[in-house]
Amino acid sequence: MKDLETALDLGAVELRDRLAGGALSALDLVEACLARIAAREPEIGAWAWIDPDYAREQARRLDAHRASGRTLGPLHGLPVGLKDMIDTARIPTGNGCALDAGRVPARDAFVVERLRAAGALILGKTVTTELAFLHPGKTRNPHNPAHTPGGSSSGSAAAVADAMVPLALGTQTGGSVIRPAAFCGVTGFKPSFGAIPRRGVLMQSHSLDTVGVFAADPLGAALVAETLFGFDETDPASSLAPPPRLLDTARGTPPLPPVFAFVRPPGWDRADPDTHAAFAELTAALGDQVFALDLPPAFEEAAPQRAKINMAEMARHYYRYDRDGRDLLGAETRAAIDKGANMPARDYLAALDRPKVLNAALDEIFTRCDAILCPAAPGPAPEGLGTTGDPIFNGLWTLCGTPAVTVPILTAGNGLPMGVQLVGPRGGDARLLRSAQWLYDWAAGA
Repeated sequence: MKDLETALDLGAVELRDRLAGGALSALDLVEACLARIAAREPEIGAWAWIDPDYAREQARRLDAHRASGRTLGPLHGLPVGLKDMIDTARIPTGNGCALDAGRVPARDAFVVERLRAAGALILGKTVTTELAFLHPGKTRNPHNPAHTPGGSSSGSAAAVADAMVPLALGTQTGGSVIRPAAFCGVTGFKPSFGAIPRRGVLMQSHSLDTVGVFAADPLGAALVAETLFGFDETDPASSLAPPPRLLDTARGTPPLPPVFAFVRPPGWDRADPDTHAAFAELTAALGDQVFALDLPPAFEEAAPQRAKINMAEMARHYYRYDRDGRDLLGAETRAAIDKGANMPARDYLAALDRPKVLNAALDEIFTRCDAILCPAAPGPAPEGLGTTGDPIFNGLWTLCGTPAVTVPILTAGNGLPMGVQLVGPRGGDARLLRSAQWLYDWAAGA
């Protein structure tokens, strides 16, 4: 069992290769994950639903498939955790909400269909905050259970960070992938808006919601994200454009070392001293590969404009929750629905125009660099479980629809991880992941 425990420390790409080559069986890997969960779940609380027998049944079927000599999928035998707002056929999907407790969908979400087709193993459903908003769930930070894991994809980030599962899926409407990934010390990747279809995923804001992934490193994120990119006619945000080769690009050597534009985003004054010091050291160490850049004044209004879109669309999509069980909702959720319901149409429509202005400025910036470099959060995970942390450094990029990835290479003075966020141009997901992997490897060798 000791060798199997060691396997949990491997990246998803190496695990996939061992599974494909027969050095590791899907059943052995599942047993290692289940043993880790049994030991750690009472303290961490990352899982909303898990059935060990179902996981073992999938593993045996995948091992039999490999033994037959048939072609293996790109994720053959890899366990994946799914945020509990992503529909799974015949498996409970509760959306972190008392009103949906016991809900069992009849059909898999688009992303679950893709995972199964790629040979992935659905290990279980991970905890989400209530309706993927701000009201915290039961999950704790694996690095220090007295601190938040972030949200709303709290269970997915914590499960990957604690080596309970090598890969997990989440969603981001403000900062719900990047922030928990940074707090828990893993890689979180939010792709370009529309890159991954959202059919079967609880809709909070159709203009902002984005499916993202968690892995130990950028290569793992590229591996799983590549299987999810695609088109679904039910999601108007998705496109028929051919999906990029994320993994091959991410593990390739850049023609030249990437150049980063260091940005102090709106809210920089809310960052704590650890963040200020860490980024001063990081930019000094990168030397000529980084230059400082000030965003235009228009970006100062990005956070309130994003919130207007989020709340107006939340009031629409969550109307049935407010109508049928308002008293069962958390105060944060009720307040957001009320704000959205009372928002003037002119304010909502004006906010929808904001990304055009911001992206025009970003397009010019990206002619001068490979990626923008900035903090993933104002600091390490805050102490206490009553909040999921401040998303001020994430919502801007969600509003713009640009891809973003957090690279776990910094540590705060209290020993908790901090993430470096890289942002690329819309559609530049593959090159962004290559820059992220370069930075990850550079930091490991620095």
